[in-house]
Amino acid sequence: MSAEPELHWRETYFIFFDAANRPSLAAIETALKKLNPAYEVRNPIANDAGLLESISLNSPRDNAALEITYEEGEAVVEQTTELAKQLKLEAEAEDVAKLLRASARLDVMHFEMVNDDPYADFDDEDSMEMLDPSCLLLVVESLVELTEGLPIDPASGAILP
Repeated sequence: MSAEPELHWRETYFIFFDAANRPSLAAIETALKKLNPAYEVRNPIANDAGLLESISLNSPRDNAALEITYEEGEAVVEQTTELAKQLKLEAEAEDVAKLLRASARLDVMHFEMVNDDPYADFDDEDSMEMLDPSCLLLVVESLVELTEGLPIDPASGAILP
């Protein structure tokens, strides 16, 4: 009998965009299935208008899971202002302007799927070698296209290519 794998958080990426470009849940589900039909979409939640609130995705082949949530409001606007100040000298002026126009954000949280095997002798370094980031990168790229957004790695404060 196989138990559900345990999820270990690895990183979070943000995608900043104009709230007018908020995707529908149906558009997100279609995009994810186009990326890889083997992705397991779980817990889709939409608002009354059918727009994305949150969705989860498992990719057992990549030992990865993603949680995607939608945020908007004053806190997002404040965050974009702070990030724009940090990026002003390093980023293209067009990207900084796009960030300052953003009023919404998708949080893409990346988790490693780990089987809780008490007999396994893996350290954190071995575990990272098993985690394939391609799922995360493909999903972020697809979400950027859907939202016309700007992807940022908050750990480094850098705009993703």
